[in-house]
Amino acid sequence: MAEFSRRSFVSTLPLGLAGASLIGGAPTTALAAAQAATGAPVSVTPLAQIRIGRFTVTALTDGYADMPFDYFPGRDAAEVEKAATAQFTARPSGVRFLFNQYLIEDGQRRILIDAGAAGSIGQTGQLPQALSALGLRLDQIDAVIVTHLHQDHMGGLIAGGKNNFPKAELYIDRRDVAHWTDPAKRSGAPDFLQPSFKMAEEVVRLYPKLQAIDGEREISPGVSIVDLTGHTPGHIGVRVEDGGQSLIMVSDMIFPVVHPAATDVFFLFEQDREAAKAMRDRFFPMAASEGALIAATHMPFPGLGRVVADRGQMRWQVADWALQT
Repeated sequence: MAEFSRRSFVSTLPLGLAGASLIGGAPTTALAAAQAATGAPVSVTPLAQIRIGRFTVTALTDGYADMPFDYFPGRDAAEVEKAATAQFTARPSGVRFLFNQYLIEDGQRRILIDAGAAGSIGQTGQLPQALSALGLRLDQIDAVIVTHLHQDHMGGLIAGGKNNFPKAELYIDRRDVAHWTDPAKRSGAPDFLQPSFKMAEEVVRLYPKLQAIDGEREISPGVSIVDLTGHTPGHIGVRVEDGGQSLIMVSDMIFPVVHPAATDVFFLFEQDREAAKAMRDRFFPMAASEGALIAATHMPFPGLGRVVADRGQMRWQVADWALQT
């Protein structure tokens, strides 16, 4: 397995805010007027932007789901619920998971990281609305990088049984494509993984120009793949770097409540727990030592933070990223 390079962890100064939409979007008076006109609460699409050199990176979200407390092998449900309650992420039905996506723009290309669950899990399907809030249609996305082939990362590609990003190049690690389209592996998989196998077959069918990539490589100048295999056989991250700044999108390397404090706690969907633990054992200390700015799919929106060492224990530190110009 290719090792991720220490150069991927360059401290950054994240900049900017997407209008006022991170904490409420339109001015209160405009929201009140809209609510009065429709007679219903107005939903505001959350958006948040940072600058990494010449790149603008926008955090989007497809929605959320609450994962049962017994979905975290390595700890019993009562322990997970207690920890989630202490961190204010507990809901009656489990731990609140966000489904964050990230749009990378440099004035030349628009690259989307993951496509969301698109209604296949929880309260999801909001990614098209989020892009629309930026004035973008799905057919204006130039490339989509799928970090792995679990349903909550690829559902938006094929929602409605069609190719929803018709002009986009699609990049997925070859190992994940092989795993999730293998009939033998599908036949032996538990029921909760069957939607991912079915969706993976649809992705391959509907995206004939899919590029099954091998290992770490540059997708576009300043945008490159990081090998984070473990969560799935071809789980990858995406590094964006320019002008001495960098951001690494780690997808499902980090889950709420349990990470990064422990690496012996897993998520139900991980088939190779030994490999997942080994990758986290390497990644978390390196991220902490370098102060890496990280984007994590399932952490509270916008999913930006750092792994820090605190009195001998790793913890997640939300990035103080807004209004840093």
